[in-house]
Amino acid sequence: MDKLPDIDIKQVETKVLKILKNKIFWGVSLLILIGCIVGFSAGIIGMRYFPSQVNAIFQYFKASEATVPKAENQTKSTSYTSDISYEQAIINAAKNVSPSVVSIVISKNLPVYEQQFIDPFGGAFPGFNFQIPQQVQNGTKYQDIGAGSGFIVSEDGLILTNKHVVSDNKADYTVFMNDGKKYPAKVLALDPVQDLAVIKIEPQEGETFSAVTLGDSDGLQIGQTAIAIGNALGQFRNTVSVGVVSGLGRTVSASNQTGSFSETLQDIIQTDAAINEGNSGGPLLNLKGEVIGINTAMAQGAQGIGFAIPINMAKNDIEQVKTTNKIVYPFLGVRYITVDSQTKEKYNLSVDYGVLVLKGDKGEAAVTKGSAAEKAGIKEKDVILELNGQKITADNTLAKMIMKFKPGDTVSLKILRDGNEMSVDATLGERPQ
Repeated sequence: MDKLPDIDIKQVETKVLKILKNKIFWGVSLLILIGCIVGFSAGIIGMRYFPSQVNAIFQYFKASEATVPKAENQTKSTSYTSDISYEQAIINAAKNVSPSVVSIVISKNLPVYEQQFIDPFGGAFPGFNFQIPQQVQNGTKYQDIGAGSGFIVSEDGLILTNKHVVSDNKADYTVFMNDGKKYPAKVLALDPVQDLAVIKIEPQEGETFSAVTLGDSDGLQIGQTAIAIGNALGQFRNTVSVGVVSGLGRTVSASNQTGSFSETLQDIIQTDAAINEGNSGGPLLNLKGEVIGINTAMAQGAQGIGFAIPINMAKNDIEQVKTTNKIVYPFLGVRYITVDSQTKEKYNLSVDYGVLVLKGDKGEAAVTKGSAAEKAGIKEKDVILELNGQKITADNTLAKMIMKFKPGDTVSLKILRDGNEMSVDATLGERPQ
Protein backbone atom coordinates (compact mmCIF):
# COMPACT_ATOMS: atom_id res chain seq x y z
CA MET A 1 0.00 0.00 0.00
CA ASP A 2 1.46 3.26 -1.09
CA LYS A 3 2.17 5.86 1.56
CA LEU A 4 0.11 9.06 1.31
CA PRO A 5 2.15 12.21 0.89
CA ASP A 6 2.44 14.57 3.80
CA ILE A 7 -0.14 17.42 3.72
CA ASP A 8 0.73 20.99 4.74
CA ILE A 9 -2.48 22.12 6.51
CA LYS A 10 -1.52 25.83 6.60
CA GLN A 11 -0.83 25.86 2.89
CA VAL A 12 -4.25 24.32 2.16
CA GLU A 13 -6.00 26.89 4.41
CA THR A 14 -4.24 29.74 2.62
CA LYS A 15 -5.35 28.46 -0.81
CA VAL A 16 -8.93 27.93 0.34
CA LEU A 17 -9.13 31.47 1.81
CA LYS A 18 -7.71 32.92 -1.38
CA ILE A 19 -10.34 31.11 -3.47
CA LEU A 20 -13.13 32.28 -1.15
CA LYS A 21 -11.94 35.92 -1.25
CA ASN A 22 -11.87 35.89 -5.04
CA LYS A 23 -15.38 34.45 -5.20
CA ILE A 24 -16.70 37.00 -2.65
CA PHE A 25 -15.03 39.91 -4.51
CA TRP A 26 -16.48 38.95 -7.86
CA GLY A 27 -19.85 38.20 -6.29
CA VAL A 28 -20.08 41.60 -4.63
CA SER A 29 -18.86 43.33 -7.79
CA LEU A 30 -21.54 41.56 -9.80
CA LEU A 31 -24.24 42.65 -7.32
CA ILE A 32 -23.05 46.28 -7.45
CA LEU A 33 -23.04 46.20 -11.26
CA ILE A 34 -26.56 44.77 -11.35
CA GLY A 35 -27.71 47.43 -8.85
CA CYS A 36 -26.23 50.25 -10.97
CA ILE A 37 -27.91 48.93 -14.11
CA VAL A 38 -31.26 48.61 -12.35
CA GLY A 39 -30.94 52.08 -10.73
CA PHE A 40 -29.95 53.74 -14.00
CA SER A 41 -32.82 52.07 -15.83
CA ALA A 42 -35.26 53.13 -13.13
CA GLY A 43 -33.99 56.69 -13.37
CA ILE A 44 -34.48 56.77 -17.14
CA ILE A 45 -37.98 55.35 -16.79
CA GLY A 46 -38.82 57.83 -14.00
CA MET A 47 -37.58 60.82 -15.99
CA ARG A 48 -39.56 59.70 -19.02
CA TYR A 49 -42.84 58.63 -17.44
CA PHE A 50 -42.90 60.50 -14.10
CA PRO A 51 -41.04 63.81 -14.76
CA SER A 52 -43.05 65.91 -12.26
CA GLN A 53 -42.43 63.47 -9.39
CA VAL A 54 -38.70 63.26 -10.12
CA ASN A 55 -38.43 67.04 -10.45
CA ALA A 56 -40.16 67.47 -7.09
CA ILE A 57 -37.52 65.25 -5.49
CA PHE A 58 -34.69 67.29 -7.05
CA GLN A 59 -36.34 70.53 -5.95
CA TYR A 60 -36.64 69.21 -2.39
CA PHE A 61 -32.91 68.52 -2.14
CA LYS A 62 -32.06 71.79 -3.88
CA ALA A 63 -34.19 73.77 -1.41
CA SER A 64 -32.63 71.88 1.48
CA GLU A 65 -29.12 72.82 0.31
CA ALA A 66 -30.16 76.47 -0.18
CA THR A 67 -31.34 77.08 3.36
CA VAL A 68 -29.40 79.83 5.08
CA PRO A 69 -26.94 78.39 7.62
CA LYS A 70 -26.13 79.96 10.96
CA ALA A 71 -22.66 81.45 11.10
CA GLU A 72 -20.71 79.98 14.02
CA ASN A 73 -18.98 83.22 14.99
CA GLN A 74 -21.90 85.54 14.28
CA THR A 75 -23.40 87.60 17.08
CA LYS A 76 -26.93 86.93 18.24
CA SER A 77 -28.27 90.14 16.73
CA THR A 78 -27.07 89.38 13.19
CA SER A 79 -27.13 85.56 13.06
CA TYR A 80 -29.80 84.10 10.84
CA THR A 81 -31.21 80.59 10.79
CA SER A 82 -34.30 79.62 8.86
CA ASP A 83 -36.06 76.71 7.28
CA ILE A 84 -36.87 78.85 4.23
CA SER A 85 -34.61 79.25 1.24
CA TYR A 86 -32.14 82.07 0.78
CA GLU A 87 -34.24 83.44 -2.08
CA GLN A 88 -37.41 83.39 0.00
CA ALA A 89 -35.65 85.21 2.85
CA ILE A 90 -34.81 88.08 0.47
CA ILE A 91 -38.36 88.15 -0.87
CA ASN A 92 -39.79 88.29 2.65
CA ALA A 93 -37.40 91.04 3.77
CA ALA A 94 -38.24 93.24 0.78
CA LYS A 95 -41.98 92.59 1.08
CA ASN A 96 -42.12 93.38 4.80
CA VAL A 97 -40.04 96.56 4.64
CA SER A 98 -41.36 98.07 1.38
CA PRO A 99 -44.44 99.70 3.02
CA SER A 100 -42.04 101.64 5.28
CA VAL A 101 -39.74 102.85 2.47
CA VAL A 102 -40.69 106.23 1.00
CA SER A 103 -39.70 108.41 -1.92
CA ILE A 104 -38.90 112.04 -1.14
CA VAL A 105 -39.51 114.52 -3.97
CA ILE A 106 -37.85 117.95 -3.78
CA SER A 107 -39.74 120.88 -5.31
CA LYS A 108 -38.85 124.54 -5.62
CA ASN A 109 -39.64 127.78 -7.44
CA LEU A 110 -36.99 128.29 -10.08
CA PRO A 111 -36.56 131.24 -12.46
CA VAL A 112 -37.74 130.73 -16.02
CA TYR A 113 -35.50 132.17 -18.74
CA GLU A 114 -36.43 133.04 -22.31
CA GLN A 115 -34.23 134.02 -25.19
CA GLN A 116 -34.88 137.53 -26.46
CA PHE A 117 -33.09 139.70 -29.04
CA ILE A 118 -31.99 143.07 -27.73
CA ASP A 119 -30.32 146.05 -29.40
CA PRO A 120 -27.23 146.66 -27.21
CA PHE A 121 -27.07 150.30 -28.35
CA GLY A 122 -30.68 151.06 -27.48
CA GLY A 123 -31.52 152.34 -30.99
CA ALA A 124 -28.72 154.92 -30.98
CA PHE A 125 -27.95 154.14 -34.62
CA PRO A 126 -31.09 154.63 -36.74
CA GLY A 127 -31.16 152.49 -39.82
CA PHE A 128 -29.01 149.81 -38.26
CA ASN A 129 -30.74 146.80 -36.72
CA PHE A 130 -28.38 145.44 -34.09
CA GLN A 131 -29.87 142.36 -32.40
CA ILE A 132 -28.03 140.24 -29.82
CA PRO A 133 -29.64 137.12 -28.24
CA GLN A 134 -29.87 137.29 -24.47
CA GLN A 135 -31.41 135.13 -21.74
CA VAL A 136 -34.01 137.12 -19.85
CA GLN A 137 -35.90 135.93 -16.79
CA ASN A 138 -39.62 135.67 -17.29
CA GLY A 139 -41.05 134.84 -13.88
CA THR A 140 -40.61 131.61 -11.93
CA LYS A 141 -41.94 128.08 -12.17
CA TYR A 142 -42.60 125.63 -9.38
CA GLN A 143 -41.02 122.33 -10.36
CA ASP A 144 -39.48 119.11 -9.08
CA ILE A 145 -35.71 119.43 -8.86
CA GLY A 146 -34.64 116.15 -7.28
CA ALA A 147 -35.58 113.04 -5.36
CA GLY A 148 -34.28 110.75 -2.67
CA SER A 149 -35.37 107.99 -0.33
CA GLY A 150 -36.14 107.50 3.34
CA PHE A 151 -37.81 105.07 5.72
CA ILE A 152 -40.36 105.39 8.51
CA VAL A 153 -38.94 104.82 12.00
CA SER A 154 -42.05 105.50 14.10
CA GLU A 155 -45.77 104.91 13.67
CA ASP A 156 -46.52 108.63 14.00
CA GLY A 157 -44.53 109.46 10.86
CA LEU A 158 -40.86 110.13 11.72
CA ILE A 159 -38.69 109.41 8.69
CA LEU A 160 -34.92 108.95 8.59
CA THR A 161 -33.07 110.05 5.46
CA ASN A 162 -29.81 111.67 4.34
CA LYS A 163 -29.05 115.26 5.21
CA HIS A 164 -28.03 116.05 1.65
CA VAL A 165 -31.51 115.00 0.44
CA VAL A 166 -33.33 117.65 2.53
CA SER A 167 -30.65 120.30 3.14
CA ASP A 168 -32.24 123.06 0.98
CA ASN A 169 -34.25 125.21 3.39
CA LYS A 170 -35.95 126.98 0.47
CA ALA A 171 -37.35 123.80 -1.03
CA ASP A 172 -40.53 121.85 -0.30
CA TYR A 173 -40.50 118.11 0.35
CA THR A 174 -43.23 115.63 -0.52
CA VAL A 175 -43.20 112.04 0.69
CA PHE A 176 -44.69 109.34 -1.57
CA MET A 177 -45.60 106.02 0.00
CA ASN A 178 -45.24 102.70 -1.78
CA ASP A 179 -49.01 102.60 -2.37
CA GLY A 180 -48.97 106.02 -4.08
CA LYS A 181 -50.25 108.15 -1.19
CA LYS A 182 -48.43 111.42 -0.70
CA TYR A 183 -47.84 113.67 2.30
CA PRO A 184 -46.13 117.04 2.76
CA ALA A 185 -43.02 116.64 4.92
CA LYS A 186 -41.40 118.94 7.46
CA VAL A 187 -37.67 118.83 8.18
CA LEU A 188 -37.28 118.49 11.95
CA ALA A 189 -33.52 118.16 12.41
CA LEU A 190 -30.26 117.90 10.48
CA ASP A 191 -27.37 116.00 12.02
CA PRO A 192 -24.41 118.42 12.36
CA VAL A 193 -21.84 115.63 11.89
CA GLN A 194 -23.33 112.69 9.99
CA ASP A 195 -25.16 112.77 6.66
CA LEU A 196 -28.45 112.14 8.46
CA ALA A 197 -31.73 114.00 8.87
CA VAL A 198 -35.12 113.36 10.42
CA ILE A 199 -38.31 114.60 8.73
CA LYS A 200 -41.96 114.22 9.70
CA ILE A 201 -45.23 113.49 7.92
CA GLU A 202 -48.58 113.87 9.67
CA PRO A 203 -50.99 110.92 9.66
CA GLN A 204 -54.64 111.44 8.99
CA GLU A 205 -57.08 110.92 11.84
CA GLY A 206 -56.84 107.33 13.10
CA GLU A 207 -53.98 106.54 10.71
CA THR A 208 -50.67 104.96 11.72
CA PHE A 209 -47.64 104.21 9.60
CA SER A 210 -45.70 100.97 9.28
CA ALA A 211 -42.25 101.44 10.87
CA VAL A 212 -39.10 99.44 10.14
CA THR A 213 -37.27 97.27 12.65
CA LEU A 214 -33.80 98.60 13.48
CA GLY A 215 -30.99 96.03 13.63
CA ASP A 216 -27.58 96.12 15.30
CA SER A 217 -24.81 97.31 12.97
CA ASP A 218 -22.08 96.62 15.53
CA GLY A 219 -22.41 92.89 14.84
CA LEU A 220 -21.97 93.10 11.05
CA GLN A 221 -19.54 90.78 9.31
CA ILE A 222 -17.91 91.06 5.91
CA GLY A 223 -19.62 88.74 3.46
CA GLN A 224 -23.09 88.72 4.98
CA THR A 225 -26.04 89.53 2.74
CA ALA A 226 -27.05 93.17 2.27
CA ILE A 227 -30.34 94.28 0.67
CA ALA A 228 -30.78 97.88 -0.53
CA ILE A 229 -34.18 99.47 -1.21
CA GLY A 230 -34.80 102.95 -2.58
CA ASN A 231 -36.09 105.32 -5.24
CA ALA A 232 -33.49 104.48 -7.90
CA LEU A 233 -32.73 107.37 -10.28
CA GLY A 234 -35.64 109.25 -8.71
CA GLN A 235 -38.20 107.36 -10.79
CA PHE A 236 -38.06 103.64 -9.98
CA ARG A 237 -39.75 103.55 -6.59
CA ASN A 238 -38.76 100.84 -4.07
CA THR A 239 -36.11 99.23 -6.26
CA VAL A 240 -34.49 96.24 -4.55
CA SER A 241 -30.86 95.23 -5.07
CA VAL A 242 -28.90 92.50 -3.30
CA GLY A 243 -25.23 92.08 -2.47
CA VAL A 244 -22.97 91.58 0.51
CA VAL A 245 -21.25 93.68 3.12
CA SER A 246 -17.97 94.30 1.29
CA GLY A 247 -16.12 96.23 3.99
CA LEU A 248 -16.48 97.89 7.38
CA GLY A 249 -15.03 101.00 9.01
CA ARG A 250 -14.46 102.82 5.71
CA THR A 251 -13.69 106.55 5.50
CA VAL A 252 -14.66 108.40 2.31
CA SER A 253 -15.30 111.96 1.15
CA ALA A 254 -18.73 112.40 -0.38
CA SER A 255 -20.32 115.27 -2.32
CA ASN A 256 -23.38 115.83 -4.47
CA GLN A 257 -23.27 116.51 -8.21
CA THR A 258 -23.50 120.29 -7.84
CA GLY A 259 -20.75 120.45 -5.23
CA SER A 260 -23.02 122.31 -2.81
CA PHE A 261 -22.72 119.49 -0.27
CA SER A 262 -19.48 117.83 0.82
CA GLU A 263 -18.77 115.71 3.85
CA THR A 264 -16.27 113.17 5.19
CA LEU A 265 -17.97 109.93 6.19
CA GLN A 266 -16.22 107.75 8.78
CA ASP A 267 -16.74 104.19 10.03
CA ILE A 268 -19.24 103.42 7.27
CA ILE A 269 -20.33 100.21 5.56
CA GLN A 270 -19.17 99.32 2.06
CA THR A 271 -21.50 97.14 0.01
CA ASP A 272 -21.76 95.86 -3.55
CA ALA A 273 -25.57 96.00 -3.45
CA ALA A 274 -26.38 98.50 -6.20
CA ILE A 275 -26.91 102.01 -4.82
CA ASN A 276 -27.94 104.46 -7.53
CA GLU A 277 -28.76 108.15 -7.57
CA GLY A 278 -32.05 108.52 -5.71
CA ASN A 279 -31.27 105.61 -3.37
CA SER A 280 -29.79 108.07 -0.88
CA GLY A 281 -31.55 107.79 2.47
CA GLY A 282 -33.04 104.36 1.82
CA PRO A 283 -32.46 101.38 4.11
CA LEU A 284 -29.81 98.68 3.89
CA LEU A 285 -31.24 95.43 5.32
CA ASN A 286 -30.05 92.07 6.57
CA LEU A 287 -31.82 88.81 5.75
CA LYS A 288 -34.18 89.24 8.70
CA GLY A 289 -35.46 92.49 7.19
CA GLU A 290 -33.81 94.62 9.90
CA VAL A 291 -32.27 97.95 8.94
CA ILE A 292 -28.49 97.81 9.36
CA GLY A 293 -27.58 100.98 7.46
CA ILE A 294 -28.69 104.11 5.62
CA ASN A 295 -27.65 104.13 1.94
CA THR A 296 -25.62 107.28 1.41
CA ALA A 297 -23.12 107.35 -1.43
CA MET A 298 -21.69 105.50 -4.40
CA ALA A 299 -18.17 105.55 -5.79
CA GLN A 300 -18.00 107.34 -9.14
CA GLY A 301 -16.33 105.39 -11.92
CA ALA A 302 -16.50 102.10 -10.02
CA GLN A 303 -18.64 98.99 -10.19
CA GLY A 304 -20.36 97.66 -7.08
CA ILE A 305 -18.95 100.10 -4.53
CA GLY A 306 -21.59 101.80 -2.42
CA PHE A 307 -21.60 103.11 1.13
CA ALA A 308 -24.10 103.18 3.99
CA ILE A 309 -24.05 104.78 7.43
CA PRO A 310 -24.38 102.13 10.18
CA ILE A 311 -27.82 102.28 11.77
CA ASN A 312 -26.38 102.43 15.28
CA MET A 313 -25.03 105.89 14.45
CA ALA A 314 -28.58 107.06 13.76
CA LYS A 315 -30.36 105.59 16.79
CA ASN A 316 -29.30 108.46 19.05
CA ASP A 317 -30.52 110.99 16.46
CA ILE A 318 -33.95 109.36 16.37
CA GLU A 319 -34.29 109.35 20.15
CA GLN A 320 -33.14 112.97 20.45
CA VAL A 321 -35.67 114.15 17.87
CA LYS A 322 -38.44 112.26 19.64
CA THR A 323 -37.70 114.07 22.91
CA THR A 324 -36.24 117.46 21.90
CA ASN A 325 -36.94 117.91 18.15
CA LYS A 326 -33.23 118.55 17.54
CA ILE A 327 -29.93 116.67 17.20
CA VAL A 328 -26.97 117.74 19.34
CA TYR A 329 -23.45 116.38 19.75
CA PRO A 330 -21.00 116.64 22.64
CA PHE A 331 -18.10 119.01 21.97
CA LEU A 332 -14.63 119.15 23.55
CA GLY A 333 -13.22 121.91 21.37
CA VAL A 334 -9.73 120.87 20.22
CA ARG A 335 -8.02 120.49 16.85
CA TYR A 336 -5.58 117.61 16.77
CA ILE A 337 -3.69 114.98 14.80
CA THR A 338 -3.47 111.32 15.79
CA VAL A 339 -0.12 110.35 17.31
CA ASP A 340 1.61 107.37 15.69
CA SER A 341 5.24 106.39 15.15
CA GLN A 342 5.73 109.02 12.44
CA THR A 343 4.10 111.80 14.48
CA LYS A 344 6.20 110.77 17.49
CA GLU A 345 9.40 111.14 15.49
CA LYS A 346 8.37 114.36 13.75
CA TYR A 347 7.39 116.20 16.95
CA ASN A 348 9.94 114.46 19.20
CA LEU A 349 7.31 112.97 21.48
CA SER A 350 7.82 110.28 24.13
CA VAL A 351 4.62 108.38 23.22
CA ASP A 352 3.20 106.84 20.04
CA TYR A 353 -0.51 107.03 20.93
CA GLY A 354 -3.03 109.72 21.82
CA VAL A 355 -3.73 112.98 19.95
CA LEU A 356 -1.51 116.06 19.63
CA VAL A 357 -3.37 119.38 19.96
CA LEU A 358 -2.32 121.68 17.08
CA LYS A 359 -3.50 124.66 15.06
CA GLY A 360 -5.32 124.07 11.79
CA ASP A 361 -3.63 124.29 8.38
CA LYS A 362 -5.08 127.78 7.90
CA GLY A 363 -4.16 128.99 11.36
CA GLU A 364 -7.40 127.93 13.08
CA ALA A 365 -7.10 127.91 16.86
CA ALA A 366 -5.91 124.65 18.44
CA VAL A 367 -8.35 125.14 21.31
CA THR A 368 -11.78 126.68 20.63
CA LYS A 369 -12.45 129.77 22.69
CA GLY A 370 -15.00 129.20 25.45
CA SER A 371 -15.03 125.43 24.84
CA ALA A 372 -14.83 122.62 27.38
CA ALA A 373 -11.16 122.13 26.48
CA GLU A 374 -10.26 125.77 27.17
CA LYS A 375 -12.13 125.73 30.48
CA ALA A 376 -10.26 122.55 31.44
CA GLY A 377 -6.92 124.24 30.74
CA ILE A 378 -5.87 122.25 27.68
CA LYS A 379 -3.23 124.01 25.58
CA GLU A 380 -1.67 123.74 22.14
CA LYS A 381 0.97 120.96 21.87
CA ASP A 382 -0.62 119.00 24.72
CA VAL A 383 -0.98 115.29 24.01
CA ILE A 384 -4.30 113.85 25.20
CA LEU A 385 -3.47 110.24 26.09
CA GLU A 386 -6.63 108.84 27.65
CA LEU A 387 -10.30 109.58 28.16
CA ASN A 388 -11.90 108.07 31.26
CA GLY A 389 -8.99 105.65 31.56
CA GLN A 390 -9.16 104.40 27.94
CA LYS A 391 -6.19 104.84 25.63
CA ILE A 392 -6.76 106.99 22.55
CA THR A 393 -5.49 105.18 19.44
CA ALA A 394 -6.02 105.14 15.69
CA ASP A 395 -8.72 102.48 16.17
CA ASN A 396 -10.21 103.91 19.35
CA THR A 397 -10.29 107.56 18.29
CA LEU A 398 -11.00 110.58 20.48
CA ALA A 399 -13.98 111.54 18.30
CA LYS A 400 -15.50 108.06 18.58
CA MET A 401 -15.05 108.03 22.36
CA ILE A 402 -16.60 111.47 22.85
CA MET A 403 -19.63 110.42 20.80
CA LYS A 404 -20.61 108.04 23.61
CA PHE A 405 -21.40 111.01 25.86
CA LYS A 406 -23.92 113.85 25.93
CA PRO A 407 -23.48 117.60 26.29
CA GLY A 408 -23.11 118.32 29.99
CA ASP A 409 -21.30 115.06 30.81
CA THR A 410 -17.94 115.39 32.59
CA VAL A 411 -14.99 113.32 31.36
CA SER A 412 -11.51 112.77 32.77
CA LEU A 413 -8.55 113.37 30.42
CA LYS A 414 -4.94 112.30 30.90
CA ILE A 415 -2.63 114.93 29.41
CA LEU A 416 1.06 114.85 28.52
CA ARG A 417 2.62 118.32 28.72
CA ASP A 418 6.37 119.01 28.55
CA GLY A 419 7.10 115.41 29.48
CA ASN A 420 4.81 115.41 32.52
CA GLU A 421 1.49 113.58 32.82
CA MET A 422 -1.52 115.18 34.50
CA SER A 423 -5.27 114.61 34.72
CA VAL A 424 -7.96 117.21 34.07
CA ASP A 425 -11.75 117.10 34.06
CA ALA A 426 -13.75 118.61 31.21
CA THR A 427 -17.52 119.19 31.04
CA LEU A 428 -18.51 118.63 27.42
CA GLY A 429 -20.37 121.39 25.59
CA GLU A 430 -22.73 121.29 22.61
CA ARG A 431 -21.23 121.11 19.15
CA PRO A 432 -22.04 124.20 17.05
CA GLN A 433 -24.42 123.57 14.16
